[in-house]
Amino acid sequence: MPTAIVSNIQGYSIHDGPGIRTTVFLQGCPLRCRWCANPENLEAKPKVGFLRTLCGDCLRCLEACREGAIRREAGGYRLQQALCSACGDCIPRCPRRALVLYGRETEAEEVYRQVRKDKMFYDASDGGVTLSGGEAMLYPEFAAALFRLLGAEGIHRCIETCGDVPRAHFEALLPLTDLFLYDLKHPDPEQHLRWTGRDNRRILENARFLAEQGAPLHFRQPLIPGVNDNEANIRQTAEFLHSLPGDRAQLELMPYHRAGKAKYEALDLVYETADLLPHPKEELERVRSSYEALGIACSVSA
Repeated sequence: MPTAIVSNIQGYSIHDGPGIRTTVFLQGCPLRCRWCANPENLEAKPKVGFLRTLCGDCLRCLEACREGAIRREAGGYRLQQALCSACGDCIPRCPRRALVLYGRETEAEEVYRQVRKDKMFYDASDGGVTLSGGEAMLYPEFAAALFRLLGAEGIHRCIETCGDVPRAHFEALLPLTDLFLYDLKHPDPEQHLRWTGRDNRRILENARFLAEQGAPLHFRQPLIPGVNDNEANIRQTAEFLHSLPGDRAQLELMPYHRAGKAKYEALDLVYETADLLPHPKEELERVRSSYEALGIACSVSA
């Protein structure tokens, strides 16, 4: 049975597709978006996070760490990611849960057994299961195996994707997927490269391929202050959506937030957009109205 590195299985999710859903987060992503809210999922390997504010200075984690990755320094402890093997031995030794393991290699059938427990909620709300990340499309065999099991139960299957994966992955999953949540982060290739670490050529090509195949597509855009909220970006994005075959003139805006800040601290990573402030409501309305004026049915995620 295929496996993937699963960092979290989140029940009662209402923002990752229709109805009440369970969202399965997988690790590994080809992009490095500076505003990423899930930094624990960037690399395709388990990681231990250290929540300093919960630490009780009991020394038990130092005793458990065989790699010498946890060290006592002035002002407290430091977990050195370069030395940590993510064995997890330190986690049960911490009485205050200051240490957390992000990621575990898991078989598709195990995930199926867990998410199926909420089938009554899916049935009652027209919900289902969403694969997210990171980038879930990096695990096509795992996703296909899971989606076949879910499909046999009549459970709605959704994938959230940045689109920057080989086309063969989409070809394999297209017959098994009921909805693609597809991110369009920036229409300009140079700006996309600047802010995400990769250009958008393959992303736009795959979006067009899915549209040509008549795939169920819901386009979304993380709206980042000063990055993709200007009129030029709005116009270019609208032009791309209008160029796609079928009725694709819709977009959901996902406002920038800083909910992932604590994860950066736990993983000893630099949060590059920590100083950005979320858009006020009037700015969100300005962007939404601009898209609407260009013929795009535009909504703002709660």
